[in-house]
Amino acid sequence: MGFAPDDTERLARARADLRMGVPVVVAGMGVMLAAETLQPARLTLLHGMGAAVAITDWRAQTLKVAAYDGDVARIALPADADARWVTALANPADDLRSPMKGPLRAQRGGDADLARAAVTLCKSARLLPAAVIAPLDDTASFAAEHGLTVVDAAAVRTTEMSPLHGIVSARLPMSVSEAGRLHVFRPDDGGEEHYAVEIGQPDRSKPVLARLHSACFTGDLLGSLKCDCGPQLRGALAQMGTEGHGVLLYLNQEGRGIGLANKMRAYALQDQGFDTVEANHRLGFHDDERDFRIGAAILKQMGFGAVRLLTNNPAKIARMEASGVSVVERVPLKVGENAHNHAYLATKAAKSGHLL
Repeated sequence: MGFAPDDTERLARARADLRMGVPVVVAGMGVMLAAETLQPARLTLLHGMGAAVAITDWRAQTLKVAAYDGDVARIALPADADARWVTALANPADDLRSPMKGPLRAQRGGDADLARAAVTLCKSARLLPAAVIAPLDDTASFAAEHGLTVVDAAAVRTTEMSPLHGIVSARLPMSVSEAGRLHVFRPDDGGEEHYAVEIGQPDRSKPVLARLHSACFTGDLLGSLKCDCGPQLRGALAQMGTEGHGVLLYLNQEGRGIGLANKMRAYALQDQGFDTVEANHRLGFHDDERDFRIGAAILKQMGFGAVRLLTNNPAKIARMEASGVSVVERVPLKVGENAHNHAYLATKAAKSGHLL
């Protein structure tokens, strides 16, 4: 390896650039700007370059525009479109107040890979999944002239999970058990770290009581009544403390993998009358954007090959099994229902298959 960044390191740079509103070049294809952080002056430069706004099929469905490319749609950028027009396409906050966004002209034919790469990059940066894109004949020269990060389209689209490495572990006495230990795992791709809370000294040759818990700032820390996350976290740890052993994986995949800001956008949409799944779709996301392979990778690194999984979500069981971790028992975790989250839990059961 030389001094130059590799594909993984360039992708990490690209995510940071997009969050700051800096353009990113996709090699051999074109240039992109995240819609959420779009700066008017840079949008003006894209006019006349055949620019379009790339959105997901879910967002296109909300906007009543055809997604000719299947998983994404490319909406031609009108000559008079400003940053507010782009924001209105990307952000559903004002959809009910201003439902008419058009006329919108969806592009069809040609290569949509730039649009796919742009949407994928925005998602990985925890931004709204929408971008302004423009094709380029010579991406290398354009990037060099403007000092922009260049990423490889194949590297953007890869579904391989970034390798995780244990960084440190230390003893952590807790209220549920004085025999606690915290392990920190860091991915190679510059993403967020994940944690494993080990209770006692579980026998690696036997199925361990385990929970894959996705970070929930509002529920875990603030005691939000809109979800059951906080009670599930505390309930799982308490059960492990009672049994004397267990592993709780605390995965930094806030809001089913869309990030805290987008989760708050979803909450605002729920206040408009949409359920949790509908809110995610209106934002342009799938029902669930989490990657449960992370949990399986951590468990295997810790020496566990079989678990008794504390969960109400069959998808977690399927992903563990597919990733080489045997789930010998599903242990229900039904706690925390209240008047504020009753409808939310009912939606999870009806639309996401949770066993509640």
